[in-house]
Amino acid sequence: MRGVFLDDHTLTDGDLDLDALRGTLDEWIFRGSTSQDEVIGAIQGADVVITNKVILDSAALESTASLKLVCVAATGTNNINMAAAACRNITVCNARAYATASVVEHVFLMILALTHRLEPHLKAVSQGDWGRADRFSLLEYPFRELAGRTLGIVGYGELGKAVAGAATAFGLQVLIAQRPGTDAQAGRHALKELLAQADIISLHCPLTDQTRDLIAGKQLDSMRHDAILINTARGGIVNEADLAAALLSGRIGGAAVDVLTEEPPVNGNPLLDPTIPNLIVTPHIAWAGIQSRQKLIDELAANIRAFQQGEPRNIVTA
Repeated sequence: MRGVFLDDHTLTDGDLDLDALRGTLDEWIFRGSTSQDEVIGAIQGADVVITNKVILDSAALESTASLKLVCVAATGTNNINMAAAACRNITVCNARAYATASVVEHVFLMILALTHRLEPHLKAVSQGDWGRADRFSLLEYPFRELAGRTLGIVGYGELGKAVAGAATAFGLQVLIAQRPGTDAQAGRHALKELLAQADIISLHCPLTDQTRDLIAGKQLDSMRHDAILINTARGGIVNEADLAAALLSGRIGGAAVDVLTEEPPVNGNPLLDPTIPNLIVTPHIAWAGIQSRQKLIDELAANIRAFQQGEPRNIVTA
């Protein structure tokens, strides 16, 4: 069997062990990146294709008779035309639960940096304020501990549950949002109610038609004036222009985002304005701990081996 990895550069700069993946097939072609114009040519003759961000649309999937398995090097599958894959009996598998620890740690890195006002404290030291102080501790930037405060979680799957579990160690009370468009469930809170009560809101839902712009001007207005918003899910879940405006006007206390609607943001983004206060932007790295990326490679290998044995796993469609 022959395999093509369309964009392995999205996962590794040579710091991962690919032996388990290489050993699954007789022949592999590893492409650092593949433009959309190159996709059809790149997958010809392949039995297995791995993609992270490269789109496999209907034209690509219909262009080859050899393709049997598509492995998505991620959990989200929005870059695959599922209908076309099903029509051609191409099995599509994703990877799951590979980056849980990395994402949870990044979420709390962001929460603590904002709530403990890390940036102004570091700046005060670097610009000499501490050296000129008349007391041993700078108290110009007061902050509150997390214990006893409320964390609202929107999206209660693998990552949302893991964040909730870690929150208890900090003494946080956890509220779980009702899934948009579903009937009321015990122990869940309507989004409007959750936004009004939570000191911290952390997003962990997928980007769908129902969750696009889930957090926009109206929702930001309903948040507490000192609340912070954390987004490590997908950029389109938050209306970025509205978030920038809310921060600039002081309507909410702060925000930290690891994702933007366009990545990389080659055309700019409202949240890249350096004058926005109390905002942290990281370059989509919450998932990217070395152990998590290695686990992802090993999950891809496991998906291929299971398919070869006639027992495919992590099937999205078949």
